[in-house]
Amino acid sequence: MTKTPQEIELMAESGRLLASVFAYIDTLSLAGMSTMEVNDKVEAFIVNDLKSRPASKGQYGYGFVLNCSINAVVCHGVPSTEEILKDGDIVNLDITLEKNGFIADSSKTYMIGEVPAAARRLVRTTYEAMWKGIRAVKPGATLGDIGHAIETHAKKAGYSVVRDYCGHGIGREMHEDPQVLHFGKPGKGLTLREGMTFTIEPMINQGRAGVETGDDGWTVTTIDGKLSAQFEHTVAVTKDGVRVLTLRADEKAAA
Repeated sequence: MTKTPQEIELMAESGRLLASVFAYIDTLSLAGMSTMEVNDKVEAFIVNDLKSRPASKGQYGYGFVLNCSINAVVCHGVPSTEEILKDGDIVNLDITLEKNGFIADSSKTYMIGEVPAAARRLVRTTYEAMWKGIRAVKPGATLGDIGHAIETHAKKAGYSVVRDYCGHGIGREMHEDPQVLHFGKPGKGLTLREGMTFTIEPMINQGRAGVETGDDGWTVTTIDGKLSAQFEHTVAVTKDGVRVLTLRADEKAAA
């Protein structure tokens, strides 16, 4: 469950490369692109430019390198040639990358063009909630402390936290122990130790927390059709706090 300092450095390299994928996406004009175009551009960048492996492709039979979750899609949106990103959309791009045998996992919700104020507020609050959870990480803290910090921030803004999906341990495998819930009670759950690595990836809904899975077996949507947003980072528990292994250059101030 815990990683050696050498293993964490390898994970940090994967995380640095993954952060550069999002920097690349930031340069794209997403409006008017199909989600499959985004998928294909990201795959080419990871494979050809970064000489790395898109870890999601082939995992559990999934055929693509990322999830594109638009508006009311909570997670696991499948790329399509027919699904076109348009002005006013919010879309979460969830990407994994493996380098030297270790995997990093991160996601970012993009706002396309002129996004309504209510959607912008949801995206901002979700990002803040993720950071509330990250800042709760330190040796001796518990998983319940992380979930409580996230849930408290989301509920204060009038939103609900998706309970059907959670963060997870990560390293040589994409999904390892422990499960990291985005709700909880302070002091409850597993106690954190130096060397643990896991993701924090809250999904926050405008309406009810309930979700449903589509006929494709992948796409998860809000049960009431209202918007959902998500952000994700891979983190490591350090001697005196937390290290965000997938930190992007535009986030240095947040860390």
